[in-house]
Amino acid sequence: MVTIIIVRLKQRWWILGSLAIGILAVGLDMTILNLALPILAMDMHASNLELQWFADAYNLVFAAALLPAGMLGDRLGRKKMLMVGLIIFGISSLACAYAGSSWELIIGRAFQGLGAAFLVPLSMSIIPILFSEKERTKAISVWMMANAFGIPLGPVLGGWLLENYWWGSVFIINIPLIIVALVAVFILLPESNNGEKQRIDVLGILISSLGLVTVTYGVIEVGERGWGDTVTLSTIIGGLLIIAGFILWERRIRHPLIDLALFRSRRFTLGTILAAVISFAMFGVLFVLPQYFQAIEGVKALGAGLRLLPLVGGLLIGSQISDILQSRFGNRISISFGFLILAVGLAVGASTSMDSGYGFASIWITAAGLGIGFALPAAMDEAMSALSAEGSGVGSALLIALRQVGGTMGVAILGTVLNAEYRNNLNLNSLSDEITEIVSRNVSAGLIAARELNSKDLIESVKFSFVHGMAATLWTCGGIAVVGIILSLCFLQKRIKENSIKEFQQSVFKD
Repeated sequence: MVTIIIVRLKQRWWILGSLAIGILAVGLDMTILNLALPILAMDMHASNLELQWFADAYNLVFAAALLPAGMLGDRLGRKKMLMVGLIIFGISSLACAYAGSSWELIIGRAFQGLGAAFLVPLSMSIIPILFSEKERTKAISVWMMANAFGIPLGPVLGGWLLENYWWGSVFIINIPLIIVALVAVFILLPESNNGEKQRIDVLGILISSLGLVTVTYGVIEVGERGWGDTVTLSTIIGGLLIIAGFILWERRIRHPLIDLALFRSRRFTLGTILAAVISFAMFGVLFVLPQYFQAIEGVKALGAGLRLLPLVGGLLIGSQISDILQSRFGNRISISFGFLILAVGLAVGASTSMDSGYGFASIWITAAGLGIGFALPAAMDEAMSALSAEGSGVGSALLIALRQVGGTMGVAILGTVLNAEYRNNLNLNSLSDEITEIVSRNVSAGLIAARELNSKDLIESVKFSFVHGMAATLWTCGGIAVVGIILSLCFLQKRIKENSIKEFQQSVFKD
């Protein structure tokens, strides 16, 4: 009997490891494509609009399919739907690699988003089923690290692939990861579902998908058009109204897509809000850092990716210490302490000057990673502790969807702060209207124009303006982190009570 228990305990971590490999492929895809865009623009003769849709097609389908994918996992079986997601992601990666036109690539990216919509929430939904409350924070840390590690690894691996192979290799790299994950899930993961044969809330699926797509698209367009654009604001407001209509519909229907009672749980609501706040700040940091490294320090994408590794190192160390703090003192201490470290790191980063150098940057980047590592796994654990085993698929999808909205809003709002401060500090005297318009777009365009004009003064002005804009962005992120401190100290319980789901685990891992 003891031998069987030891095997089962090891099997849980092997299952999580196989899921982490699949999640790594999704994380890689978030950043690796950006490096290939200039090559795709030439090889496919892609317009700027088509280049934008290479990313947007993925993001929009991902947002639309999250809740339906979670529901299908709960109803039809999480193992089955995870394998479907892995297969879709793998086949669509092949389709992207060998796309012969821009629209073929856009369609392939849309199917990648569909595969990821199954893979991400359902891989997370397995955690509260396989792991007890005592183990769950560590399991979430492993899952989160697999996703986070793909962000800096994307530019590093992508830069090497593009230097040595054709652009399709950035998609081919997904295939071995998907195959390993698929085989491991098939062999190791037991099937689980909620056992219910309820009517599917088709209208709820359509309304929720439309609302999430509309909000996500509107926020994406903010980066292109700005907050003053009428169409953009109308799209965001329209999306929020659709989501409000979805909530009203869910309150009336007998078998809703999501259980709104989840939001009556303080742990789920606060955990989700705090996870979204962390994502807001984290996406802002990841938005400005690659630009800083490439524009100010003059490194290529490969070097920028390598310089992000201290963030991952901080995440890794922070998540390990967070697990110890959580087991002894509960999530409240770990989350609030994480937000404090994040706020301090961002405040230090906001003091970056033109001459700071990478040594200075690595210190505050590591601190930011530590803070995120402390807070994010504990915040997600706080939310997931309220999920029943039967509804873990939809619940995890809802958590991921709200985190995604928080991160996307972070990029849009913080991008606006960066652009406003950048433009306000530029010295554009004696420049023509055409050059002024180019320089005002962003730091990359400004440096290209300045170098073509061979103007050292303009180069200095562009760099100074960007560093000033980055400081304003990091101060804003720091303010968000302070909000996180206040929320966690004022509203989280001092100590988490044991709330495991041992009976369900025993049904999954029965002899």
